[in-house]
Amino acid sequence: MIDQPVRLTTTVKGAGCAAKLAPGDLDRALCGLDLPVDPNLLVGLDRADDAGVYRINEDLALVQTIDFFPPMVDDPYHFGQIAAANALSDIYAMGGTPKTAMNVVAFPARTLHISILRKIIEGGLDKMREAGVVLVGGHTVEDSELKYGLSVTGFIHPARILTKKNLVCGDRLVLTKPLGTGIVTTAIKAGLASRDLTESVTRNMSALNRAAALVANDFPVHACTDITGFGFLGHLAEMVVDSGCGVRVKAADVPHYPEALEYADMGLIPAGAYNNRNFRGAFVEFGAGVPRCIQDLLFDPQTSGGLLFAVAGGDAERFVAALMSEGIGCASIVGEVVSGPADRMCVE
Repeated sequence: MIDQPVRLTTTVKGAGCAAKLAPGDLDRALCGLDLPVDPNLLVGLDRADDAGVYRINEDLALVQTIDFFPPMVDDPYHFGQIAAANALSDIYAMGGTPKTAMNVVAFPARTLHISILRKIIEGGLDKMREAGVVLVGGHTVEDSELKYGLSVTGFIHPARILTKKNLVCGDRLVLTKPLGTGIVTTAIKAGLASRDLTESVTRNMSALNRAAALVANDFPVHACTDITGFGFLGHLAEMVVDSGCGVRVKAADVPHYPEALEYADMGLIPAGAYNNRNFRGAFVEFGAGVPRCIQDLLFDPQTSGGLLFAVAGGDAERFVAALMSEGIGCASIVGEVVSGPADRMCVE
């Protein structure tokens, strides 16, 4: 049993957000390395994508990913749910079906009771059950900073892989979860967010992207990614840059937590948002009427965010209606793929 309330987001140094290396750091670390090659590796480190894909035969390929991070909420059970949903999302973003998972845990056993770890794992297990995934093992180390996540393996047909790099002019961009989790969780840690908002954000971060991925199977989706630590514009840039296309985003149509804009105006911006802007800002043109708080929202690092689909323009409204019928109430068309300017994101 837990003897007293524990602030997971402040107990350990650096906890409270799904932090990644600053954008571009990994590219610099890997630059020039002689990476192993295999003709059956269909998606690997040669291009930025959400998961790796390895072909087993003509009809079957493995989709593999790993993701783990420090807590962004204080409740250990909810943290476990969020971390599991976040890791599973990479498989859904590739069009795959997750099948097995392994726990990845760093736990400060000298400062936190083991019951905290049990609650975290319980939260993760419940999300695995919901996804139809079995836990096959894992690895735990003692560390001064609490972290939890999953290594996930899924299945996919080699001809049905969704990647980031297949935009088609005329596609519409569809987003399935609201933006602003990084800003809101910063406000939660500062004690400024209401209970209702905290519960709403926690519920959305815990939600699987499974239903959206299943709906997408019935539509002409050309590309997909999930919105996580690099923010909406950071992940959209990975789709746009070197695609030969450009995109126009309608800021007013982007779903978000209204409170996130209020907090952004107060300066409650996570450091990751500034890193994202520094790395991808050169590819973005903001219209004169787009306020700074909206710009910050679009660079805000997300935890277990929604899927961003590029779907054939003529099917986009029907696609959104199908998503809504599956309970994805904030699904929205947020922009379109255009012929130019190439490799640019214009936010109106």
